[in-house]
Amino acid sequence: MADKFTYYVLMPALLVYKLAFAPAISANSIYLVLTTISCTLLALFILVLLKQWINFKNDSFTSIVQGGIRFNTYVYLALVDAIFGDQGLLLAVIVITFIIPIINILCISIFSIYVPKIHLSILGVGKSILTNPLIVACFIGGLINLTSITIPLPMEKLLMILSNAALPLGLLSVGVGLHFREILSSKLGLILASVVKLILMPVIMFLMAKLFELDQMSTNIAVLFASMPTAISSYILARQMGGNLNLMSSIITLQTLISIFSIAIILQIFNV
Repeated sequence: MADKFTYYVLMPALLVYKLAFAPAISANSIYLVLTTISCTLLALFILVLLKQWINFKNDSFTSIVQGGIRFNTYVYLALVDAIFGDQGLLLAVIVITFIIPIINILCISIFSIYVPKIHLSILGVGKSILTNPLIVACFIGGLINLTSITIPLPMEKLLMILSNAALPLGLLSVGVGLHFREILSSKLGLILASVVKLILMPVIMFLMAKLFELDQMSTNIAVLFASMPTAISSYILARQMGGNLNLMSSIITLQTLISIFSIAIILQIFNV
């Protein structure tokens, strides 16, 4: 119940609050979004190429893809808030506004291609995106910002209170979602997904940030995004669409544990 409350109430409140009172999106923010999208697409391309060389089962490969390109929103926003404050948090919110629907489309498309019983429906994909509470919240917050709608003071204070509770409770949900015993079933896919997500993606992201000439803050936000462990919600999608559940659970748990150390190392290497 706490997890649902965080997902459907607290996190949307945070996104609405941050976007509604955000300054205008700068050109550098657009390049930040393009950087994160490009890095995600390249990581997926690398995984698809590796699939041709390594004979993964199709259901296992869908879990590897989710482990390789998805990110834990709770951990990401909590770390950005702790390290970079409101300025960084705003940039992070802008990033997830665009990257969440794209990653959802990519993952569902992979399931459609590699799991025969799953048929890709444009209507179904569109519905899953449009009903995602985080996407809806980003849309509402952006609309309020663009139209300069005045939020009544009581509503503003309520959003602020809910926003303050979102990240701490979200991190508790991350801990509850870990399944340590599943790591014992680790295979090559577990190692591959973790290497791509926690090592390769941050390196690619840093290089792309330099290519797009991002400023230091945007580079920091991009590299931190790439360093995140995969989302715990990956398990739900794997269960719904025929992925390898044991492998998915192992990837989620191992990446979350390793990221405690890998994120610190990456931040030090790239001077974030």
